[in-house]
Amino acid sequence: MRTILLSIKPKYSKLIFDGSKKFEFRKIIAKKAVDKIIVYSSSPDKVIIGEVYVTGIVSMKKKNLWEFTKQYAGITEDEFFSYFDKNEVGHAYKLGKVEKYKNPKQLKDLGVEKAPQSFIYLDL
Repeated sequence: MRTILLSIKPKYSKLIFDGSKKFEFRKIIAKKAVDKIIVYSSSPDKVIIGEVYVTGIVSMKKKNLWEFTKQYAGITEDEFFSYFDKNEVGHAYKLGKVEKYKNPKQLKDLGVEKAPQSFIYLDL
């Protein structure tokens, strides 16, 4: 199973675990297939709050991506197009089953020194 660690803003990470955000948008996706995402809730939280299984990856022109994902995007249309402003194509991890940790973990618990700008592969 291939796992990555993603830094996600707290307002969006909460939406993943309450089930209202089923797509995680990225300008760049992992080159290797990803089965699971470990969610690092970035500042001010700065903790790993859980994990989510990836059921697929969607890559398409951003207008089409918005139409395909908007019901479970977890972000507004303005936020979406602002994020992908300089990109012709957008990517999204399609999120499946989630597991929120009872006790959040620190990066060092996974042997990681600092939060990734985009993502890092984990050997778990």
